[in-house]
Amino acid sequence: MNKMDKILVLGSRGMVGSAILRLLRLEGFSNVINPHREELNLLRQADVESYFEKNKPDYVFLAAAKVGGIMANNTYRADFIFENLQIQQNVFNAAFKMKTPNLLFLGSSCIYPKNAPQPLKEEYLLTSSLEQTNEPYALAKIAGLKTAESFRRQYGLHWISVMPTNLYGINDNYDLNNSHVIPGLIARLHLAIKNNDSKFLIWGTGKPRREFLYVDDMARACLHIMNQGKEVPDFLNVGSGEDIEIGELAKMIALKMGFKGDLVFDTSKPDGTMRKLLDVSKIKALGWKPEISLDMGLDIAIKAYLSKK
Repeated sequence: MNKMDKILVLGSRGMVGSAILRLLRLEGFSNVINPHREELNLLRQADVESYFEKNKPDYVFLAAAKVGGIMANNTYRADFIFENLQIQQNVFNAAFKMKTPNLLFLGSSCIYPKNAPQPLKEEYLLTSSLEQTNEPYALAKIAGLKTAESFRRQYGLHWISVMPTNLYGINDNYDLNNSHVIPGLIARLHLAIKNNDSKFLIWGTGKPRREFLYVDDMARACLHIMNQGKEVPDFLNVGSGEDIEIGELAKMIALKMGFKGDLVFDTSKPDGTMRKLLDVSKIKALGWKPEISLDMGLDIAIKAYLSKK
C-alpha cells in the first residue's frame, strides 16, 4: 500500500472500521475516504455503484455490517441475514465493475461449525452444522467470504477475507441488550454499581470459553494482510490465540470496575457455542501478532466507556 493510494473504509463509524481509519491516518495515508450512512447507504445498489464509479478506490476495507450479541442475533434473524447479504453483494458488485484490485472483507469467527475441533482452523469451514443462535449472520458472512474467494480465483483480484475473533475496544456498542460480551458486561456492571446492586446477573452458565482481541490489534492485522503479496491465503483467522471462561472474564471486569456484590448466573439464557478459539498460526506466520493483552485492553475499554458517562 502506497501513502497516496485511494483507500475506502466502509463502516468507519463502527468499532473495526474506526480503528482501521485511525491506524491509516496514524501511518500517514492521506487519500482515505470514509463515507457515513447519510452519504452512502450500502443497502442501495445504485448508490453504491455510483459512489465507486465516482471515487474509484484502489483499496477497500469492508467493515460495514449489521452486528450484535447472541440475543440480538437470535431475535432479529431475518434482519441479520438480509441486510448483511445486501451490503456485501452491493459492494462486491460495484468493486468488480470498477475493477477494484484490492479488497479486504471482514467476516466473523461464527462461520465455523458449532462442534468443530478446537482451536478452529480455516479448513474446518463448512464441515458440519453451525450454532443455531447466530446461523443467519454466520451464513451471510460465509457467503461474503466465498464471494470474495471466488472473484479472487476467477479474476485474479487481491480480494481477501479475515475472520476476527470476539473484538472489543473504543467505539464498541454498549447497548444493554444487544451488545457483545465485554461491552455488555461493562455497561451493565456500571449500572449495577450506580444502583448499588448487591447482585449482578450474567447470561448463561459462565462456562463457555471465548477468545478476545483488542480492536486496534485487529486494525493492525488488516493493514498487515493488505500489505502482503498475492500468496496470502483466501481467508485468515485473526485472534489472540488464548481464551477465557465468561465467568472468569466477568470477575476480571467486576474487580477492575469495583463492583462489590455477588455474580449470579442466569442459566435460562443461552450459552451458545461452549468454546470458540481460533487457530492463528497462518497469520502469525506472516509476521503479525497481537500487542495488547486482555488485561491491558480491558483497562483501556473501561476507561473509554466511563469517560463518556
